[in-house]
Amino acid sequence: MDLPGDCAFEMKKILVIDDEEWLREMVHMALREKGFDVVEAENGAVGIEVARRELPDLILCDVNMEKVDGYLALAALRNEPTTAAIPFILMTGLADNAGMRHGMELGADDYLPKPFAIEALYAAVDARLKKAQALRQHAEKKLTDLRDNLSMMLPHELRTPLNGIVAYGQMLAADAATLSPAEITDMGQVIYESGRRLERLVENFLIYAQIELLGAEPQKIAVLREKQTTFPARLIEERARAKAEEAKRADDLVLELTELPVPISEDYLAKIVEELVQNAFKFSEAGRPVRVALSALPNGVALSVSDRGRGFSTEHITKVGAYMQFDRKMQEQQGLGLGLTIAKRLTELHGGTLTIQSERGSTTTVSVKFPKAALS
Repeated sequence: MDLPGDCAFEMKKILVIDDEEWLREMVHMALREKGFDVVEAENGAVGIEVARRELPDLILCDVNMEKVDGYLALAALRNEPTTAAIPFILMTGLADNAGMRHGMELGADDYLPKPFAIEALYAAVDARLKKAQALRQHAEKKLTDLRDNLSMMLPHELRTPLNGIVAYGQMLAADAATLSPAEITDMGQVIYESGRRLERLVENFLIYAQIELLGAEPQKIAVLREKQTTFPARLIEERARAKAEEAKRADDLVLELTELPVPISEDYLAKIVEELVQNAFKFSEAGRPVRVALSALPNGVALSVSDRGRGFSTEHITKVGAYMQFDRKMQEQQGLGLGLTIAKRLTELHGGTLTIQSERGSTTTVSVKFPKAALS
């Protein structure tokens, strides 16, 4: 069997944890023949320390060992940021369904039943390393996209409101005595609006960071899903009307709200409504309706926001992500593109889905679907 990916040029390090010396040596020799750098540990406790120190590309670990078994070693390494993502294959002679399920719940990537043939060992290692390589490439692409979008948008997004604040603040400080009350009022309004824009940018950065941290902690997600908004209609109406007023389009807002509980906290529901309604007004023209609806589903509840604006292409819809803006070079936009991603991630954290249906130059509908709220 050939080496996975670019292993022939970039030697991969594999840690073998097993309390049977003969098996460690056999696996060691087999992997060395394929060009891997192999390190060994004679039990789970030593294996944890070696993994922390060596940071291998993959770990092969026996399940049944005294004191610290394979499950404990796996759990310990998955709980540490530096070792959490290392591919982990459990080796066991008792590969029953309960044991395999337990291992997978702890974060194991694969099982290798004992006794195993050398070819089976190679196949398991090859599959896990290829998958890890694919994940790294995907992450690198996302970082590249993020870097490109940040370099294009961030300077503009921060400088625009800062320029207004600094310029008008300087004028007020230098020429206040010669300015009319009306001029001072106008300058103060610009400073206020620029400050609010910066405030929203910072708020979205903080919320996005909070969401990403929550997404890595299953226990906190479980607690999050216990929250609900029992009477959401009034909240949705208040937030939607506030955004309509900001856009100076109060008459364009159409509300169709059914009062029924939604399995999400009031704060997070309010954030989703604000982001979706603000986008609907931002990307549609005055005089065209923006419809906000809350309705029952057979097994849940749906919040939808529709507008008749420029719309998204199918390609743009599939690329919804943090800091992503579409056609930035062609059309002026405000905001880092975090709003839609925040709404999407909040929805997913609460067991729901966010979908976009859109046609260029026609109607765009963003639908947020939640499971049915539990009875209080």
